[in-house]
Amino acid sequence: MKKRIPAAIPFAKNSAWVNTVFTQRAFAILLSATFLVTGCKKDDVDPTPAPSNTVTANAGADQEVQVGETVKLDGSASVDTKGAPLTFQWTIASKPAKSTAAISAATTAKPTFVADEVGDYELELTVSNANGTSKDKVKLAASVAQPVAIDKSITVKTVLTDRIANPDYPDYIVTKSITVSHELTINPGVVIAFERDTRMDINDGGGLIIAKGTPEKKIRFIGAEKTKGYWVGIMIYSGSNANVFENIEVMHAGSRALISGTKAGMALFGGGKAQIALKNSLFSQNDGYGLLVQEGGILREFATNSFTKNTEAGIVLDPANVDKLDAASVFTGENGRNVVEIKGYYLREGSDITWGGFKDKTPYRLAGDFAVESGLTLSPGVTIEAARDVVMMINSKGYLIAKGTATEKVTFTGADRTSASWKGLMIYSNNSRNVIENAEISNGGSLAIVSGKKANVALYGGNLSVKNTTIANGGGYGIFVSYSSKLNADASTVNTFKANAQDNVLLEK
Repeated sequence: MKKRIPAAIPFAKNSAWVNTVFTQRAFAILLSATFLVTGCKKDDVDPTPAPSNTVTANAGADQEVQVGETVKLDGSASVDTKGAPLTFQWTIASKPAKSTAAISAATTAKPTFVADEVGDYELELTVSNANGTSKDKVKLAASVAQPVAIDKSITVKTVLTDRIANPDYPDYIVTKSITVSHELTINPGVVIAFERDTRMDINDGGGLIIAKGTPEKKIRFIGAEKTKGYWVGIMIYSGSNANVFENIEVMHAGSRALISGTKAGMALFGGGKAQIALKNSLFSQNDGYGLLVQEGGILREFATNSFTKNTEAGIVLDPANVDKLDAASVFTGENGRNVVEIKGYYLREGSDITWGGFKDKTPYRLAGDFAVESGLTLSPGVTIEAARDVVMMINSKGYLIAKGTATEKVTFTGADRTSASWKGLMIYSNNSRNVIENAEISNGGSLAIVSGKKANVALYGGNLSVKNTTIANGGGYGIFVSYSSKLNADASTVNTFKANAQDNVLLEK
């Protein structure tokens, strides 16, 4: 029996059907293979890992500030979403070309910053911890406000405030000379600039000034142009005991005479007994004296003041105010004459007075003949120098105690320190307290001091004990003693005499 052979598949006529069946079967096989492969993995893995940095810096909002203003930066809004603590670092990304500004406490969340030039500043904050690092920037735009003009006298109670933080820029500008006839208070940090040849007068009869700065925020009276002798100065007529200047600066004055033909940064009028308290203040670059105190004016207080680069001496004052000066004040900073200049004939009868020395060794200079009618004590280290041909007299109502030490002599000499340049020391007083010890007396005898005699020291009806003292370079005798006077008997042996033109001691018979 023959086997039956199946009929052949009609490929030609049924190709579409074949392709469809094949495709369906192939897709099923591929899908099964995919499930097989994926079914072998234990865990699903995301091919893009999540970021680990959870730190965000926030440098705060942009600010508009004034030059010189202390700006408070604030990065405290910076966060770590995981709550971990942050470290802070502030830097200056950009600033004006001439700026030297720096950030204070730059590793804290809230540092401070002072813009020192006009322009834009960009500060960058970096915060970081183990979870990551982030940066942010803040912009500061620094500008300067315009000064307020003062062109009218002050006739009502007035307060001037610090409008501009930078002390190099004026808060106010005086455009013409003004008078103050009411109470004027000037707050710390105020800068008042004066136009050329202008001045400020503090009048008596209601006028007074309270200008109390701080070491950090001084009150400044300056020229609108910062050149010596640009404006006139400050004249004090007021006798109010409220007048006070503390932590001030007076600069660039002396364009014209302030009083009695004399230029000065500030002057006290003697006729009305003007008075001030002056502390921790600077008088500098004035074309004249820094401070002038007329006879009758009153330095109520005086402490730790400095006088530098003035054309004349830093200070000129009458004898009655000299004892108000303190040892810590400085008078030797490149002035025309680095001295305390004393101008006035009498130290008048009154309480005993002491003139102390200065830490900077400033000498007292007698500008003219000087008569003591009170008790005057000169402390160790004090130097009295006299202008040419000037005499210092201890009158009958006064007495002199000048006791130095072996290392801190009391010195009497001529201002130019040359032989026979001043007249000498004249003792009229017969007071038993007159004494000179551990001193140096030199360069006297430029002219006859008494009875036609030249001498470094002369007694005329006077009484003096002088010991351990050098008496030298006189134009006549070392010591001349008139017949009615008394000098310690051993004066010729317990003192040293050098280069006097005539005998060491002449006792008139």
